[in-house]
Amino acid sequence: PDVRAFAERHIATEREHLALVSAIFPNRLHSRLLPIWNVAGFLTGWLPALFGKRAVFATIEAVETFVDHHYQEQVDKIDAMLASAECSAEAAQDLRALRELLVHCQADEIHHRDEAADLAGPSRSPLMRLWCWMVGTGSSSAVKLARAV
Repeated sequence: PDVRAFAERHIATEREHLALVSAIFPNRLHSRLLPIWNVAGFLTGWLPALFGKRAVFATIEAVETFVDHHYQEQVDKIDAMLASAECSAEAAQDLRALRELLVHCQADEIHHRDEAADLAGPSRSPLMRLWCWMVGTGSSSAVKLARAV
C-alpha cells in the first residue's frame, strides 16, 4: 500500500514530464533502444519489490539521484551555450525555455528522491548499497549508450 500510494502521488508528474519532453523532441530523435529501456525499467522496479518496500524506495532514491544529476548536466550545458557569444538571440530564447523546463522537472525529481529516501529509511545493507550503485551506474551507462546509438 505504501508503494502504491507513492506511485499514485507521483505518476501524474512523471506523465507530465514525458509529455513535455516528447513535445520538444520528435519521435525520430527518441532512442531506438526504448524497448530495452522499458524492460530494464520494469526489472529495476520488479526486482527490489521482491525484497520489500524499503528496497523499492531505496531504488527510487537511486534512480531519482541519477535523474537529478542528469538534469543538472543538461542545465550546465545550456548555461555554457548561453554564455557563449556564438548563441543567436532566437537560439538563446529557445535555450532559456528548455532550461526552465529542465529545472522545473529536476525540482520534481528531487522531491521524489527525497520522499523515497525518507520512506526507505537511513540504514542500508551492503547488498542494498551495491544494488543502488548498480542502478545509478546502469542508468548512466544507458544514457551514454543511447547517445551513441
